[in-house]
Amino acid sequence: MQKIIIDGATLTPEAVWEIAVNNAEIELSKESVNNVKKCRDYVEKVIENGDIVYGLTTGFGKFSTVNIARENIAELQLNLIRSHAVSVGEPYCEEITRAIMLLRIAVLAKGHSGIRLLTLQTLIEMLNKGVHPLIPKRGSVGASGDLSPLSHLALVLLGEGEAIYKGEKMDGGIAMEKAGITPVVLEAKEGLALNNGTQVMAAIGALGLIKAENLAKQADIIGAMSIDGLLGTTNAFDPLVHNLRPHAGQKDSAANLYYLLEQSPLRQSHINCDNVQDAYSLRCTPQVHGAVRDAIAYARSVIDIEINSATDNPLIFPDEGKVISGGNFHGEPMAIALDTLAIAISELANISERRIEQMLNPALSRGLNAFLAHRPGLDSGFMIAQLTAAALVSENKVLSHPAAVDSIPTSANQEDHVSMGSVSAIKLLQVIENVENALGVELIIAAMATDLREIDSSQPIEAAKARLRKEVKPLKEDRVMYKDIENAARMVADGEILKAALQSGAKIV
Repeated sequence: MQKIIIDGATLTPEAVWEIAVNNAEIELSKESVNNVKKCRDYVEKVIENGDIVYGLTTGFGKFSTVNIARENIAELQLNLIRSHAVSVGEPYCEEITRAIMLLRIAVLAKGHSGIRLLTLQTLIEMLNKGVHPLIPKRGSVGASGDLSPLSHLALVLLGEGEAIYKGEKMDGGIAMEKAGITPVVLEAKEGLALNNGTQVMAAIGALGLIKAENLAKQADIIGAMSIDGLLGTTNAFDPLVHNLRPHAGQKDSAANLYYLLEQSPLRQSHINCDNVQDAYSLRCTPQVHGAVRDAIAYARSVIDIEINSATDNPLIFPDEGKVISGGNFHGEPMAIALDTLAIAISELANISERRIEQMLNPALSRGLNAFLAHRPGLDSGFMIAQLTAAALVSENKVLSHPAAVDSIPTSANQEDHVSMGSVSAIKLLQVIENVENALGVELIIAAMATDLREIDSSQPIEAAKARLRKEVKPLKEDRVMYKDIENAARMVADGEILKAALQSGAKIV
């Protein structure tokens, strides 16, 4: 796999995914190398002149008024990392950790942080060789960025802390030794350059965005399968309707549903039935799925900017001869975007659970057995699977409460408004998992509903169902079903349902 060039300006969420999930290696662009060197030279000049600059020759936060003697500057940076590494709880998985490392590297590659090239190259070497710092999830309020979790990352760079190397948890220094990497001894400004910024919430946002976009497409496929299983009509998906309310996401979702259902033999079998309109959970699928898509697009616009931004403090401008203490570390843009993303994709599960109800309720399912049970009464069918979906949807309602509307002042009121963006990010992770599971439940039930009609659906829907059937067989009589749900949810999470539909020749936007 060819190395991905990092220049601090052109990173995409897709590239983040390739590096974090698929372990693509990276290297700095030549321009970044030059910019990092130039910025470091300027830092050395500031130190040599004895200028008083926040974070270089002063303490941090409320201690910004305390000047630090030149001989103590290196100790100041080390103390910063050690004292700020106070996060708690379960650590992030290796994929998220790799994304965090990558985004920290991307910030430093912009050449406005004052780090030495040696330090940055060491961090790159850690990522490429798979030394993954153990970063506990909780401890950031999202301003000044993700100080605490990023300090856990930096500890391993110094040969301290804990890391995962080749699947084994160990002391950070031992991990560096096993990987053949020499730990760094920090110099002026380097501690702040490593732990100040929004890279934890941005990393989760970038990976979550890819998953959310995947979920939106698969929700259309699964929703179409449910609609066909319920003998639904495509009238509401006609482009004429959606051209009169041309939200981009709505038009795309309607186009997918119309395409997936228009050529279905099952739909053709009841083309002249008396069904004029369906329940909202079927008929309004494009309006709901489409609004989700539009919210995802907004989140992408924010994340695209954030992963290519300088978010540490102070920022150094060697060409202008300035060191400016600002507030780019504040996570509010990410917090609001991630809260919005969580709210939006929660709705994919919300309307999904209502389609499940339509298929399982004999008063609504147009001739299907109650709960799709083979022997109603003796068999419960999918009765309790709906409860699982309902529980997931209800949990998402709680998780969708925005974290960004909260703020607890910290650092003796120096940091008197914080974003709570990392809380938004952590919630988003759980919402995504819940939606994957809920859509997995709908997928199993929709496949069963279409099976019971004994007429094929469209080619893309049949291809998606065939992928499911490789691991989840039709429910002929009651059986233990949690493994089926796990398998279906994994297929949704991995994009297998979308891949199957695309491989059949489908065009899904």
